[in-house]
Amino acid sequence: MISFEPKNLSVGKLHSYLLSAVAPRPIAFASTIDAEGNPNLSPFSFFNVFSANPPIMIFSPARRVRDNTTKHTLENVEQVKEVVINVVNHDLVQQASLSSTEYPEGVNEFEKAGLTMLKSDIVKPFRVAESPVQFECKVNDIIKLGTKGGAGSLIICEVVKIHIANEVLNEDETINQEKLDLVARAGGSYYSRARKGFFKIPKPLSTLGIGVDSFPEHIKNSMILSGNDLGMLGNVEALPTQEEVQLFINDLQERYPKIKDASHREKHKRVRNFLSFGDVDSAWKLLLS
Repeated sequence: MISFEPKNLSVGKLHSYLLSAVAPRPIAFASTIDAEGNPNLSPFSFFNVFSANPPIMIFSPARRVRDNTTKHTLENVEQVKEVVINVVNHDLVQQASLSSTEYPEGVNEFEKAGLTMLKSDIVKPFRVAESPVQFECKVNDIIKLGTKGGAGSLIICEVVKIHIANEVLNEDETINQEKLDLVARAGGSYYSRARKGFFKIPKPLSTLGIGVDSFPEHIKNSMILSGNDLGMLGNVEALPTQEEVQLFINDLQERYPKIKDASHREKHKRVRNFLSFGDVDSAWKLLLS
């Protein structure tokens, strides 16, 4: 067994040990709004529920280790002391991952991740329509735990309204955990799915993914591609060139002679197959053919 004191580790190394060992952790998909009304959306796995009466949840946006800057979520709740905490299930985990990309201030992560803004009943921030459970909250307190990179700030939220999708409820209006199908974070690229255990999602690019908002309409509005599919497609820095697309299609036509003239629907079905194996590059080349 190896042993060490935290002060003898780099912050990055310590952060990695903490996240890998204390896992899986529930995800607070936090929607906030700044003083000018600009929405922000970001997932946080330093999160849990801490009281039922009053109903209290706490999540913690940490200061960035690399440059000791604060995240837009923290800055927003300091300006507008309200937040919506949306739960993340398996159906939207790829989009939640994409929304964690460090987009510039003012960029709408709802649009980048292809998620729907739903007006809240009591608070100003929007809900994530695709999330099966949404908690409208007021921020009671913000406790800063430090001033150096990696330090968290506890955002103490009181739930003022709860929204639960009918499809995850039992007949007695209790939540069906299997239908809810929650996911949680672990270390590195690992997540845990309540129904199936661990799986991996590549971390969002350190550079900016193109985002779902830049997609052609036939992709954004596809009846075949899921939200997770769109999240994977949006987490690329650049699209394949036309030359790369043509070379790919020429090769694919040897196996599927009619693929070039296939309908969007037919192509989208094959794109889903590529994505099921994590082959985002081939998926985009087919979409752009």
